[in-house]
Amino acid sequence: MGLIALLATAFMSGGIQPLLPAEGEAVALPAVSSAPPHVAPVDALEQSLRLANPSLSPGERVRIVAAIDRYSARYRLDPDLVMAVVLVESSARPWARSPKGAVGLMQVMPHMMQPLGLAGNLATVESNIEAGCFILAHNIERLGIEKGISAYFWGSRIRGVAYLEKVLEARARVRELGTS
Repeated sequence: MGLIALLATAFMSGGIQPLLPAEGEAVALPAVSSAPPHVAPVDALEQSLRLANPSLSPGERVRIVAAIDRYSARYRLDPDLVMAVVLVESSARPWARSPKGAVGLMQVMPHMMQPLGLAGNLATVESNIEAGCFILAHNIERLGIEKGISAYFWGSRIRGVAYLEKVLEARARVRELGTS
């Protein structure tokens, strides 16, 4: 069973609860790292987008960075890791579509929206980044950081480290921009 089907099955059976709390209710978010996260400055995220996709307008870059900041915090992910996934998955192209039907910046499959309990159109920046962060955080929670990142691409049958290496290299570039 693929990762998406596995997550959908777990969600439908109550094994994964929505992370959005009811009004006034607290929610437990997954802990994805015991070490304090490295957080790239917003300028590094914006510069990463500009380098990857010069056709993005300043407003589009601000919107993407704001969504990465918001949903990486909500799902306890490092923003630079989320940016790395965006860079590897779509080269920062919000309109990207894969031959298999994955959509947007984080290349999320459309059938994931309903089982994840997320609202919105997957083609919008905010919905796409939220869905991608949700999936990535749950992968990392279940499998650890390296296998969790790999499972974002491979699903439940990880068949190599090339994707992981691409994401880690992209994250290192984002972090480097934050120190320069």
